[in-house]
Amino acid sequence: VQLQAFGGGLVQPGGSLRLSCAISGFRVDHYAIGWFRQAPGTERGGVACVNEDGGRFYYSQGAKDRFTVSRDNAKNTVWLQMNAVKPEDTALYYCAVRYSTCNFRAAQYDTWGQGTQVTVSS
Repeated sequence: VQLQAFGGGLVQPGGSLRLSCAISGFRVDHYAIGWFRQAPGTERGGVACVNEDGGRFYYSQGAKDRFTVSRDNAKNTVWLQMNAVKPEDTALYYCAVRYSTCNFRAAQYDTWGQGTQVTVSS
């Protein structure tokens, strides 16, 4: 079982970035997939989550109206489209799976990817 998040990088404020989470070793059909982020000196916090069938989406207050989470179970892949990024979005972004419904409690997620760095700076 492996998750690999990629697509991070340096982006200017107001720009866009698309993160991907490739999942291998199991089928994700019955899993909620969450995106979390962690900046230095802070706790890991939830950003977005999509339920197992891709029909429901959840966003943190900071991500709402700017980020979009999507998934393709056939491709075992989840994406996080980040628009209108801000310097405070700078963090290490992780994807994680949960064999249940979405929430933003990191401790309740079963498997994590290694993280991809997003830096928002001019």
